[in-house]
Amino acid sequence: MEKARVLATGVLAALAGRLGILAAPVLVLLAVEIADYITGIAAAPARGQPVSSARSLGGVVKKLCLLLLVGVGAALDWLLAFAAETVGIALPFHFLIASVAAVWLICGEVISILENVRDLGVALPPFLESIARYVRSQAEQKADLPGASGEGGERK
Repeated sequence: MEKARVLATGVLAALAGRLGILAAPVLVLLAVEIADYITGIAAAPARGQPVSSARSLGGVVKKLCLLLLVGVGAALDWLLAFAAETVGIALPFHFLIASVAAVWLICGEVISILENVRDLGVALPPFLESIARYVRSQAEQKADLPGASGEGGERK
């Protein structure tokens, strides 16, 4: 057990060192993804949905894709920093796009957890979902660019 703790501590320290300011949102995202997965499986029978390995695997793949989206945000951050540095501009931030993406995704996972818990018959304070939706909308507004359609550009 001690070796597992040392290994986990080392992995988390290496991750935090590599990600810097992005470590906290990534770890929180990972934690809420796990909680959403567990509460989703628990709530499925209450919704009349079957629990199957195929659906569970689909849920795991979805959670991995959410982490991938933070990685895409980090790649865009790196690209922006590289471009700015190339033209002699020092940016005052690191991992801004990835952090905003992580906050938006965390809020979505929190909303899903609250829905799962509600479906399990637990009474929820009404402000929890309102706050999560508000923070998510604020992340959307802060990341909204003038003229952006939100649909990701045309494909030919």
